[in-house]
Amino acid sequence: MGGEAIGLLGLLALFLLLALRFPVGLAMLLVGIGGNYALSLALPYLRFEPYLHQFKSLLWNSVANYDLSVVPLFILMGYLAANANLSRDLFKGVNAFSGRFRGGVAMSAIGACAGFGAVCGSSLATASTMGKVALPELRRLQYDPGFATGVLAAGGTLGILIPPSVALVIYAIIVEASILEMFQAAILPGLIAVLFFILTIFILVRIRPSLAPQAMPMNKEERRHAIRRLVPVVVIFGAIILGLGFGLFTPTPAAAIGVFLILAYGLYLRRYGEGLTLASIRDSLLSTAVTSGMIYFILFGAEVLKGFFTRAGLPEALAGWASASALDPVMIVLVILVALIVLGCFMDSLSMILVVVPFLWPVLVEINGGDYATADSAAFGMGTDELKIWFGILALVVIELGLITPPVGLNVFIINALAEDVRMTETFKGVMPFFGVELIRIGLILFIPGIALLLPRLLAG
Repeated sequence: MGGEAIGLLGLLALFLLLALRFPVGLAMLLVGIGGNYALSLALPYLRFEPYLHQFKSLLWNSVANYDLSVVPLFILMGYLAANANLSRDLFKGVNAFSGRFRGGVAMSAIGACAGFGAVCGSSLATASTMGKVALPELRRLQYDPGFATGVLAAGGTLGILIPPSVALVIYAIIVEASILEMFQAAILPGLIAVLFFILTIFILVRIRPSLAPQAMPMNKEERRHAIRRLVPVVVIFGAIILGLGFGLFTPTPAAAIGVFLILAYGLYLRRYGEGLTLASIRDSLLSTAVTSGMIYFILFGAEVLKGFFTRAGLPEALAGWASASALDPVMIVLVILVALIVLGCFMDSLSMILVVVPFLWPVLVEINGGDYATADSAAFGMGTDELKIWFGILALVVIELGLITPPVGLNVFIINALAEDVRMTETFKGVMPFFGVELIRIGLILFIPGIALLLPRLLAG
């Protein structure tokens, strides 16, 4: 049995373990070690013992990577913001402006998801947190249950793209792209998503007024209080996003500044009997340690798995097949995107990036004309550096689409667990209009790469 055949069997074994809900990091580690052992038996020139000796440096390099230091800081930002109830202040503040319109509270939920997702950097965490904040208000106002849960499930997807995003950091490290440029590239597609979602709500509630009740605007005192609480949140979140977008500071200092600002503001709120307590800070630190440990373990497993697939020659074989095929480059990208949507139904975004991107990236580079392709000669009309940015944004948008794709959209399951009396089918019906506009956004980014490349080009001078 050749190396490529062993690699394919390893890939099938990995997906089988993931389908059985095996821990992602452990599944990748087991397949990587087992696959390399199988390669050493089948191919005498590949020895197993030297491979095991690499684990010492491999584990250390996975943890000690400076670029990855931003991950626990962004995670800590999210936990501190949630424990300080900034998500609630964000939702109520946005609602002070949009609540006067029919469907305004649902629009507020989308805006709050975008803001909190920017700090949290996780779609699943955004859906869970904002679901707890906004769902009770939507139900109190007697919004249609399927529509309300669909809005929150769709809004949760904004967490993966709007910077700063943990998924963008991981992708940038895998393909050796600039984290700062990836953040800059994500701003415009993220804002387009927010705009499309709000327009979708605006249109739906006018076509079917039964989805949302007549608007009930806040009184002056409630509105004034909500706006006053919104201002510090906007300043903190805006400072981080705009600072990154315009290159005022790099991601790691930005994350450190964000942690400091949220911590300081949370402690300031203690004078009003709210904000962060020592217990909530401790919980935030412990949750950050657990989540970061899980991510680092997954990264270690991904490195082991990548070593196995590389030794088996699987990425090179796939790239060679794609290059030799008569398929149009755009058609190959479309096939890749469909595969990502399907995988997104069963896997979380981080796992997908770590498992799939190391396969797909060599394919795209080969199709484009190699590592040193220029825009004039490249199949996609862009050099390798811009290809990294464009494909990264496109891939993450598609991955977030998988989070609301029937029958196993993870965001839908999270929201539905918070609304146990709402049938899953109703939530999926509620999310379908947003699924449709997401397909439009994917088409725009696919055929107009400038949407993702505009800001990096402008800010690069």
